[in-house]
Amino acid sequence: QVQLVESGGGLVQAGGSLRLSCAASGRALSRYSMGWFRQPPGKEREFVATISVNGGNTQYADSVKGRFTISRDNAKNTVYLQMNSLKPEDTAVYYCAASVFYVPLAATNYAAWGQGTQVTVSS
Repeated sequence: QVQLVESGGGLVQAGGSLRLSCAASGRALSRYSMGWFRQPPGKEREFVATISVNGGNTQYADSVKGRFTISRDNAKNTVYLQMNSLKPEDTAVYYCAASVFYVPLAATNYAAWGQGTQVTVSS
């Protein structure tokens, strides 16, 4: 099983940027589609973005399209989420996850999860 560790979260003002990283160990990241999810305070976990094994296909939630970019470096066993033009409603715990399926949107299709990293956007 692959192990995932997120980093890069923090406190940022509205309009600012952050880049989250997700480092994998145990198995090569190149085996998996990778996804980012988030859980805002008091709400359900929601899909943010996903990327195919070779990076050629990406999908985004409508709420982040045009502001967030998912990417991966299989040689470094790392996936990234570049977040620009951040809004207070982006405040959440962000999780990366690995899936053997092709760019799935549903959390139930991801078998491995990181512990999450907090992103707080102040207004």
